[in-house]
Amino acid sequence: MFAIASSELRMLVRNRLVAACAILIPLALGAYFVFSSNDGATAVSAVLVIMIMISMGVYVTATTTLAARRQTLFLKRLRSGAVSDGSIIGGLMAPIVAISIVQVAAILAILAVTADDKPQSIGLVILGVLLAEVMFAGLALATAGVTNSPEHAQVTTLPLFFAALGVSIWVVFTGVEELAWVKRALPGGGITELIVAGWTGSDIQNLFVLVAPSLAWAVLAIFAARAMFRWEPRA
Repeated sequence: MFAIASSELRMLVRNRLVAACAILIPLALGAYFVFSSNDGATAVSAVLVIMIMISMGVYVTATTTLAARRQTLFLKRLRSGAVSDGSIIGGLMAPIVAISIVQVAAILAILAVTADDKPQSIGLVILGVLLAEVMFAGLALATAGVTNSPEHAQVTTLPLFFAALGVSIWVVFTGVEELAWVKRALPGGGITELIVAGWTGSDIQNLFVLVAPSLAWAVLAIFAARAMFRWEPRA
């Protein structure tokens, strides 16, 4: 698994398209929100930074990477060896997730230092980030199952990318006083509420109702991936 992860990290950096999705574009967007943040609205910027960077850096990049490795028969060659399926997927996904975590941590650290309103509960913010990483990694595995090529990934990832971003914007600007269960059940809703609460110091009466939906999306995505994922190029 570690050998696969090391090799994948080198290929990730060398591929200009994937490297742009994984590194340059998320960082550019994150930096934009950091330096354009208005006083008192840092929680909004934090949510948008996290959702955009992880959805692009993990979800879009991992889907594109898995489709590319399948198309070049790299997955088939790896599977013909002694490495287990889980180790193969883990080795391919680990560098992408690791890069994303470093990116998000760096941008949020800058945001926390430069903003007037500091995060009140950093633990909740970290929990929101980790939940987003897990959810989008699972969704990437599922989406890769219906993605024929790296180019096709630009289409297959759009619905969930915009859905998660739209839910986050909806929650962060309207709160959860109305339609709370609907907002929390949708992908990204519970994560958004966690991050906002962590930044503003809002009370959370039931942490489970915010964590469970995101984990449920990840689990459902993994089950979908088990049914739809292909190791060889799709016809």
